[in-house]
Amino acid sequence: MNEVLRQEKKFLINPVLSAGIRGYLEKIMLRDEHNGSCGYMIRSLYFDTPDEKDFTDKLDGLELRRKIRLRAYDPDSDFAMLEMKQKEGAYQKKRSLRLTRDEAQALIKEDYSVLLQYKEPFAAECFALMSTMCYRPKVIVEYLRKAYIAKENRIRITIDSGIMGTEANYDLFSKNIPLYPALDPFNSVLEVKYNGFLLSYIKQLVSSADCSEISVSKYCLARGVTLSN
Repeated sequence: MNEVLRQEKKFLINPVLSAGIRGYLEKIMLRDEHNGSCGYMIRSLYFDTPDEKDFTDKLDGLELRRKIRLRAYDPDSDFAMLEMKQKEGAYQKKRSLRLTRDEAQALIKEDYSVLLQYKEPFAAECFALMSTMCYRPKVIVEYLRKAYIAKENRIRITIDSGIMGTEANYDLFSKNIPLYPALDPFNSVLEVKYNGFLLSYIKQLVSSADCSEISVSKYCLARGVTLSN
């Protein structure tokens, strides 16, 4: 089990800003080894309760809230990450557990008992929470990510584009799922993640980009397309 506690700032950026920020980051930060030329794919299956508790908690801006998801980076992958993100004031706590492909597929089918074979308390917590509150798959979100890293304060900056979603197919490993735009395809989401304090050159980047901080959730963006209709 892996645990990360950090602050996150998110910004909505247009194509011109995105290109300029990427060019700047290429010069001053380390590239994520998975970036490639176009970035790398992320696909997440989000779970929620029958009454959409996590969705409404986010919309209501509650200080204490969570999201539970399965995350994969390739349909051919032999594993997926079970992750829980919890908002705690200014900080985001993310805990993750690596599952086999078969175990992930069991969770997709709402068989959470596979978590009981793990000794980690996090697995038991997820089993109890998802079982007692009747969590079930709600939506898949897929997008391309470019990530940059600085060793200081564990700073990580990501630019996510092509954010799409589907509620028609919950198979995280499917190579052919129908997707709808969850965000204007010309816009991207810039995320700045860090521990402690934000270094001056990162503050300068955000300030010079002249973009406003937003409270955005890819889960809520994707769910909002259908729940708002």
